[in-house]
Amino acid sequence: MTVVRTDRPAGSTLSQGELLQRGADQLRRDDPVLAGLLDDEVRYQNDMLPLVAYASIEDPTVLFAAGSALSNVTAEGYPGARYHPGTRQFDAIERLAVERAMRAFGARYANVQPHSCSSANLTVLFTLLAPGDTLLGLALSAGGHLTHGSSVSVTGRYLNAVHYGLTPAGWIDYERMAELAHEHRPKLIVAGASAYPRIIDYARFRAVADAVGAWLLADVSHIAGLVAAGVHPSPIDVAHVTTASTYKQLGGPRGGLILLGRDADAPSPDGRGTLADLMQRGVFPRLQGTPNPAGIAAKARAFDLLARPEFTETARAIVAGARRLAAGLAVRGHRILTGGTDNHIVLVDVLAAGMTGAVAEAALQECGVLANKNQLPGDRKPATVTSGLRLGTNMLAQRRFTGADVDECAALVADVLAAVRPVDDLRYELAPQVVERTRRRVAELVRRRPVAAYQR
Repeated sequence: MTVVRTDRPAGSTLSQGELLQRGADQLRRDDPVLAGLLDDEVRYQNDMLPLVAYASIEDPTVLFAAGSALSNVTAEGYPGARYHPGTRQFDAIERLAVERAMRAFGARYANVQPHSCSSANLTVLFTLLAPGDTLLGLALSAGGHLTHGSSVSVTGRYLNAVHYGLTPAGWIDYERMAELAHEHRPKLIVAGASAYPRIIDYARFRAVADAVGAWLLADVSHIAGLVAAGVHPSPIDVAHVTTASTYKQLGGPRGGLILLGRDADAPSPDGRGTLADLMQRGVFPRLQGTPNPAGIAAKARAFDLLARPEFTETARAIVAGARRLAAGLAVRGHRILTGGTDNHIVLVDVLAAGMTGAVAEAALQECGVLANKNQLPGDRKPATVTSGLRLGTNMLAQRRFTGADVDECAALVADVLAAVRPVDDLRYELAPQVVERTRRRVAELVRRRPVAAYQR
């Protein structure tokens, strides 16, 4: 453990590392309850088997930046044009984050200020559209997202949302999407999903958007890492605007990102500069006030890591692992939507195995395995129950799970689900010996593949 120097001359300043070390030491002394809970979380993350599709592991250097003294900075606006003083370092850091984001994704414009991909989506929608305008997006029950026009979202309340869906085999129904676009003449079409396991044909979406005079928004929140690594086709120069999360697959902090490609210099529809200028105004002052300076520093670090060969290897391992996981579950009798996957997501029809997604999620968690319930196309179960289970391999790849390790994951999941005895949609019975045996198997597996950053 680093020792904080106490023999400094009066008025000297701690380094960032020393400041955080002082905070850690003082927290343990002054608030051992909170410090203990934080330590317990580190152990929990290391000890559970993370088969979730909605998160990735932050590098310690990203965590370090996110906890920096930049959290003390308040600065609305952009570098060189802030509404507050004292932003010299933050200006340099935000410029660095923008530069690295553009390089990582091959973009001509990047805005790193959105607090989440939802914030980024709201910025795009309410900058390009007016209340009552028509939006065409993938239905939530078909794998879309709340911000794609769901009736429970502000996007569905203030916009006229029309939704396309999937074919009976679970693939995006491009023909129906085109029919709906020509019928309803949306002002914006969203291409993107939160639970879709296949490659998205952005060029086909753009052709439809151009034909009906619509904007095309590509939401790559879940697959941003695969896009940056070239493992999934990039929409940057196909869509008018691309949005992303920085934590789901990029190993970055909680936050969002707006990217523009070849349309960055297109004239803004309000006649005030370019599309890039419009997105700048859309984030601030239209949708957000103060950005998160420490979060932007963490994004800058995460974007730098994206450019390294190790990240490309991880992205390839994500896809290979997901395909192997899907195959392992299929051979054990589980129905996999679309028969497989092209990305990190594996969707399992657990209702076909006699239980709801809520029961499957809870039973697996009891055994030390994290996966989440998810609605399936045409699902008659509510979102709090569901008929499906969504699995993901982001964190398996980051922890360097081998093919044999992934096979063991498939066996673990299948064995637990086979042993579950559902009582109703939310309750189940599971023999204690099954729980104990599975937890031992999980412990052995994760001990071989720990979160490297959490080890001494």
